[in-house]
Amino acid sequence: MDRYRAIWISDIHLGTRGCKADFLIDFLRWNDADTIYLVGDIIDGWRLKRSWYWPQTHNDVVQKVLRKVRKGTRVIYVPGNHDEWLRDYTLLQFGGVEVAEEVIHVTADGRRLLVLHGDMFDAVVKHARWLALLGDGAYTAALWLNRYFNTVRRRLGYQYWSLSAYLKHRVKNAMQYIGSFADAVANEANRRGVDGVVCGHIHHAEIREMNGILYCNDGDWVESCTALVEHYDGRLELIDWIEKWRSRPPIDGVVDEPESEIEARLPVLVDTAL
Repeated sequence: MDRYRAIWISDIHLGTRGCKADFLIDFLRWNDADTIYLVGDIIDGWRLKRSWYWPQTHNDVVQKVLRKVRKGTRVIYVPGNHDEWLRDYTLLQFGGVEVAEEVIHVTADGRRLLVLHGDMFDAVVKHARWLALLGDGAYTAALWLNRYFNTVRRRLGYQYWSLSAYLKHRVKNAMQYIGSFADAVANEANRRGVDGVVCGHIHHAEIREMNGILYCNDGDWVESCTALVEHYDGRLELIDWIEKWRSRPPIDGVVDEPESEIEARLPVLVDTAL
């Protein structure tokens, strides 16, 4: 197991069919940290209000996080727009998980990072909620198309390729949106006098310097299965868990249930993008 000083994960969207819960369980099994930050959109309240979907693997994610809390990991939940109802419960704890509107993380080398979901810097979410809901529906449709597109690719012998991510990154307006979002978040970090910011929300993982501010987006667990980690020397790194899984050597011995079942499903999940 790899251990880090801190791990940031966001945009899991438990309660949706696009959530890659199996990969997240696998990630949590092989990675631990002194502090884990859940940076919003962990539970998709928007989708659950429309139709209930909660398979056992989604419950397993919750249990895996709570088990880490019981073993001494500090877990801080910073709600996003899809789980905004939790913002009414900041400063409280649920099963040892702390809920906070935002938090300042100090790295091992002394840098102060503002941790927030980032939806408050999204003009669509902030000023046109109906448009955000419409966009959420379009995104769901893209993920549905992505699933069947990759089923065909698998039958033709090709590896998984994210059609939804490709469309998002190729469309000019989407790229402008990603850039303007990062600018707005970095400007807020600069205004607050911190050294950097960690956020999620736009499902686009990256680390970059922006006018003296370190901008970190930890990505998502719907398309990319990425997390941001801090090593004990303060170094920050993005982890692509699908690529890590592909390069991981075979495991000797027997693993316990239900994780052995999850381990067995991962090759199929890579190809079909469930």
